[in-house]
This record gives sequence, structure tokens and C-alpha cells, in this order.
Amino acid sequence: MILPREKNEAGEEEEDPRAELVQQLLEYKICKFMSYELKDMRLDAARSLFKPDTMPKELQGLKPPVDYGSLLKNTTLSKLSKIFKEILKRQEDKIDPIRSRFGKIEKEEVNMQEKEAEIREYACAHGSFSFRELIEGSKSRMEVIVSFLCILELIRFGEFLAEQDALFDDIRISVVKSNAA
Repeated sequence: MILPREKNEAGEEEEDPRAELVQQLLEYKICKFMSYELKDMRLDAARSLFKPDTMPKELQGLKPPVDYGSLLKNTTLSKLSKIFKEILKRQEDKIDPIRSRFGKIEKEEVNMQEKEAEIREYACAHGSFSFRELIEGSKSRMEVIVSFLCILELIRFGEFLAEQDALFDDIRISVVKSNAA
């Protein structure tokens, strides 16, 4: 396979039979491993026990109260999607017995653009500040995460500079002078 392909009289490369042999070898290997898998599946299936049909005679003639075929004959994906959304809406409206004692729990959203503007104002007022001081005023974990992401973004754009003397020391953030104006 490493040797260059031979060229015929017209100057074109001849079809190499070795490439086909390699392809057949790969197919053989795949079939071989598939046979191992099928053998394992056959052995697993042989270990499964099936219960014989032992339904009482009284229940054998019983028909279900609803014909599922007629019930689902006009069902489309859009109808199923609508039903699914209704069910999800009902689940959201349910009251959690444990958390309901604490009042209404709402998702807390922190806007990244607003947080970035707030951090810029804070930076202009302080010039250089500690990252810990900045996040101490945060009301939630989500606000801390968004603040951290904003700081990283401002460092990436070259507006802020972060310094730390030792591994567990406080991170000092300072405004880059060219962008401070």
C-alpha cells in the first residue's frame, strides 16, 4: 500500500487490487465482531424465561372498553405536540407542597448586558478593585456567575487587567487606561 501505484500506457493510475483487499478485510472483521455480538444475544435470549399464556377463560372474551385504533386514527404530530405542551403547562402550575410554604419561587434571571454596564460603572468609580469585593454585593449564585463571565469578557477585550500575586490571593482587577477615557 505504501508503494506508488503503477501507471498504464495512457499515463493513468491503474486500479490497485490491494485497496479492495483491505476493504474486504475490514468488512470481514466487522462481520466477525458482529457474529460475536449475535452469539452473546442468542445466549442472553436463551436465559430468558417466558410465562405461558394463562389468562382465565372468563377474561379471554372480554373486550377493552375503548378501541385504541379508532381513538388514535386522526392523531397527528401537531396534535400530540399540543397535548404534550398542555401537560407540561399543567405540571408547572402544580403547587409543590414543600416549597409552597416559602412563597412563590421564581427563576432568577440576570441580564448579562446590564451586569456588564454595572461592572463598568463600578470600575470607573473605583479604578482598581478586588474581584471578591465586586461579588460580595451579589444576591445569588447566578449573579456571581454572570459577574465572573462579564469580567472575563472585559479582560478578553482588553478593557480590564486581572492580577493575582499568589495562588489563593485575592484577584485585583484594574481598568486599562486607554479604555478608561
